[in-house]
Amino acid sequence: MPKSRVSHLFAVLSLAGIAFIWAGGFPATKYCLQAGLSVGALLTIRFAIGAAGLGLMLLLLGVRIRRQDALDGLWLGLVLATLFWLQTDGLRFTTTSKSGFITGLYVIFTPMVALLIGDRLRPSHGLGALVALAGLALLVREPGMAWGGWNRGDSETLLAAVLCGFHIVMTSHFSRRSSSWVLAFIQVVVTGAVSLVITLALPSPHGFQGSGPALAKAGTWVSLAFMGILATSLAFYVQSTMQSRLGATESGIIMSMEPVWTALIAISGFVPGIREHLNPIQFLGGLLILVATLVTELGPRLLRRLAPIEAEETVG
Repeated sequence: MPKSRVSHLFAVLSLAGIAFIWAGGFPATKYCLQAGLSVGALLTIRFAIGAAGLGLMLLLLGVRIRRQDALDGLWLGLVLATLFWLQTDGLRFTTTSKSGFITGLYVIFTPMVALLIGDRLRPSHGLGALVALAGLALLVREPGMAWGGWNRGDSETLLAAVLCGFHIVMTSHFSRRSSSWVLAFIQVVVTGAVSLVITLALPSPHGFQGSGPALAKAGTWVSLAFMGILATSLAFYVQSTMQSRLGATESGIIMSMEPVWTALIAISGFVPGIREHLNPIQFLGGLLILVATLVTELGPRLLRRLAPIEAEETVG
């Protein structure tokens, strides 16, 4: 096999692995919450581990932090801290599968946020939003339940997905003048610091006070290490180095599988204490959300590829 094809295959498998790791972060978070770890304690420890890993990488690479990098990372960190608090607290009330699929809606919200800074919406964005709305309605549908099954956790997760759209647009803007490595490190540090301050100010059981029993369990630390080392430090390194070797279309398809992996892990019962079930209607809803993300992510590129073909047929 040619060296270029081996390199391409390695990049594909690496990015697919990161999508799977990020998917595993949802049930790992749910496990910690069910063990009794507070949202604040979880985020503080996770991002402390992540910051240590990224900081070590920056040190080994000899990367310097400029004042502008720190300011840009601060703004990104504040947004990241807010969206992670919403998403993590939401997991206390909603299922892992729902959280994964609803979070995946950030692909729909990102172009809408970009509209605020002058970008234009394409027809595929509107179509994707409509399909996603239908999928969301089916995913959370629970007949006989108040609000059709929609709960606080779903609302918090949806807000987190919107903020994720803002975060992506802001990152795209700031990365033009700052190192992506440094931005990642600063915002992870900020998220951990914000979580620490808030958690110290919260009363039991929302602060550190009630998290002792959970922190005494080996499974909690395994989950925290997984989220801090693999889903934060390693994930950013692999994404930043491997995604540049692939096209945007290929990367979009690979990363859109994250909520699917999340649902499969949650349904499989692989994580102790977490074994969920999606009925056929909810499964269809999740499938529609996946289709919506693909339409939004790939629609414009597919149209550009088809345009030359249509032009040739017209000329012929």
